[in-house]
Amino acid sequence: MKLTLKLALWIILLAAAGCTAKSPFVQVKDGQFIRNGRPYTYIGTNFWYGPILASEGRGGDYARLCLELDTLKAIGVENLRVLVGGDGPDGVFSRVEPTLQKAPGVYNDTLLVGLDRFMVELGKRGMQAVLYLNNSWEWSGGYGQYLEWATGEKALIPLVDGYWPFMQQMRKFQTSKESQELFYNHVRAIVGRTNSITGKPYKDDPAIFAWQIGNEPRCFSDDPEIRDGFIGWLTESARLIKELDPNHMVSTGSEGLFGCEQDSALLERVCAIPGVDYMTIHIWPYNWEWVHAESLREDLDGAIQNTLEYIGKHQELSRKYGLPVVAEEFGFPRDGFVASMTASTTTRDSYYALVFSQVGTTLQGANFWGWSGFAMPRGEQWERGDDYTGDPAQEAQGLNGVYVTDTTVDIISEAILNLNQ
Repeated sequence: MKLTLKLALWIILLAAAGCTAKSPFVQVKDGQFIRNGRPYTYIGTNFWYGPILASEGRGGDYARLCLELDTLKAIGVENLRVLVGGDGPDGVFSRVEPTLQKAPGVYNDTLLVGLDRFMVELGKRGMQAVLYLNNSWEWSGGYGQYLEWATGEKALIPLVDGYWPFMQQMRKFQTSKESQELFYNHVRAIVGRTNSITGKPYKDDPAIFAWQIGNEPRCFSDDPEIRDGFIGWLTESARLIKELDPNHMVSTGSEGLFGCEQDSALLERVCAIPGVDYMTIHIWPYNWEWVHAESLREDLDGAIQNTLEYIGKHQELSRKYGLPVVAEEFGFPRDGFVASMTASTTTRDSYYALVFSQVGTTLQGANFWGWSGFAMPRGEQWERGDDYTGDPAQEAQGLNGVYVTDTTVDIISEAILNLNQ
């Protein structure tokens, strides 16, 4: 009887202290990431093509995958933001390939095993992935492909058809129940998957840092009905992921204010979605016209000031909702706006250093865009057979990606050393 009473008291004490102390999964407590019972901050990267490298089919390169992961681990980068896979047929201009989901619920099994193998390799190295499942942009299919499958309306391509017509079309996703249901089925297939190599359900894999609903989900409209549909879709996505996998965190993948038409009220609605564990922001000084191609160095101070203000606005909101803030995607062009791995990166290095300096204070994580590592691009436009880089197919190869030969690697390594001291 005494032993039973002691055991009961011990269980109560553990519950009061928070049993997450021994959890193998990263969790949020009092607005702070907790890993292995301790507060956790990190500097990571974007590595969207990892599962393709891990596959045995077209695009696969297991030797390169291991080399890239070992190099990142040696630098201290252990958090990778990764695309689960593209949607739709191959051969579409500016779309990454090979794609994973060829038709609704029809998968390239080789790439599914590649995803499994990728997660195994991360686990071996004590690394983790943020796995995003959708995309508001065309380069992996995403919104446009789901709309095309559901309605038959051909998905527009921004570089061909223009960004304004593209965005007008993409807003339809927010109110297309048929398109959204196709996505929910994809969520069920991936989040509910069991790893074919280990036999372990994904929900039990500590190599997953978090599931992410999509890359830069936007509603592309100020129409109240469309905005309600946007929030409804995100809410149902978060609910479904948590139902399938209660162990891992969920994030939206939002850019923050820039992903909410600069409307703080809409961003608050995103932050208040049940089941969302942390706030994501993206920062793109060139895309947002904080810097210009011909004056990157001269515009740097202004970009830094705008960046600090942008982070600060989100930190203030995050406190209200008890959410850690992660700058999970940020990039800066090479000097002279030259898309070549031989171009210098001195201005970018200064900008990276600024963002990294915020980790541990206003930010709890930062993932630079993106890791190109040992890739050897053949030209500015990606073509089938080319090495994968941090710059996806619609981007100039080399402009924003970080190669292993870049001085930026020293900035990253030094920042991680300082963070861990």
